Amino acid sequence: MSEPLWVRGRDCSGLKVPALSLGTGTFGGRGPLFGAWGSTDVQQARRLLDIALDAGVTLFDTADVYSDGAAEEVLGQALRGRRDQVLISTKAGLPLGDGPQDAGTSRARLVRSVEDALRRLDTDHLDLFQLHAYDAATPIEEVLATLEDLVRAGKIRYTGVSNFSGWQLMKSLDLAERHGRPRYAAHQVYYSLVGRDYEWELMPLAEQEGVGALVWSPLGWGRLTGRIRRGEPLPAGSRLHDTADYGPPVEEELLFRVVDALDEVAAETGRSVPQVAINWLLRRPTVSSVIIGARNEEQLRQNLGAVGWSLTPEQVARLDAASARTAPYPYFPYRRQEAFARLNPPLVG
Repeated sequence: MSEPLWVRGRDCSGLKVPALSLGTGTFGGRGPLFGAWGSTDVQQARRLLDIALDAGVTLFDTADVYSDGAAEEVLGQALRGRRDQVLISTKAGLPLGDGPQDAGTSRARLVRSVEDALRRLDTDHLDLFQLHAYDAATPIEEVLATLEDLVRAGKIRYTGVSNFSGWQLMKSLDLAERHGRPRYAAHQVYYSLVGRDYEWELMPLAEQEGVGALVWSPLGWGRLTGRIRRGEPLPAGSRLHDTADYGPPVEEELLFRVVDALDEVAAETGRSVPQVAINWLLRRPTVSSVIIGARNEEQLRQNLGAVGWSLTPEQVARLDAASARTAPYPYFPYRRQEAFARLNPPLVG
């Protein structure tokens, strides 16, 4: 990999991340969702980490719900002997069971989740700890106070969130600033050429507040692999057969319009469809790192090839046009009416 694309314009924290991060959703292979994603064991994970580190990828993202904790365990074992070379990001908050303390972000749940993650990852600190979802049953002040205690105890370096709405993130940032608590440095979000909803509210908020985006599922839940084509059935080996209902929906016409544009640009650049799709994301405002996944070495090397080169402005414009959708209210007037647009110009076209 060429020189990493470091986080840009995020002077609210000292967290620096590489352009690409490696997700561990394929590690462990337990359960109907993650079992369909992959079943990478420790030996295989160690090889993937070798390749990633050689390419300059130093951030590895996981979560307690990934294979019921097995992904954290595999990552921890695969990283033994080189913990000081990497950044570990994990998440908690989604249900792990039916008990009252098995879901959410209450003080008890967060403290236990961090302790469990440290044990499974075989480390004494987490570089980035993110709330996997907003918990409406727990006061934000309790969440922020608990995270501050964990930061002060040295168990967490930086905090972040994932899948928050605009008001949830903004209220959390406001309360953190008002009470002198650590501010969220990152927001892990879904963003792709077939899923650009992030741009409507969360991107302007992130730009204004200095929150870097860590992008999950940059290939649209496995739809932008180059293997899905108009008028053809899903390939036999596609994970979408088992996982489509778990992920963000995509209208077929939008998907195939984007795939057609990606095919054209891929042919012009000599790159693969996934590489073009990821490269498009790397230049978007507020994007700090794109989380890639891989079931094997070949997929990883392919995704790593998304950096070190650039799309032309014309190619970007073509991909923008193919992936454009009308924004919902109250956002569409700011895209379609001149008076609104003059007051609040969009960050991207």
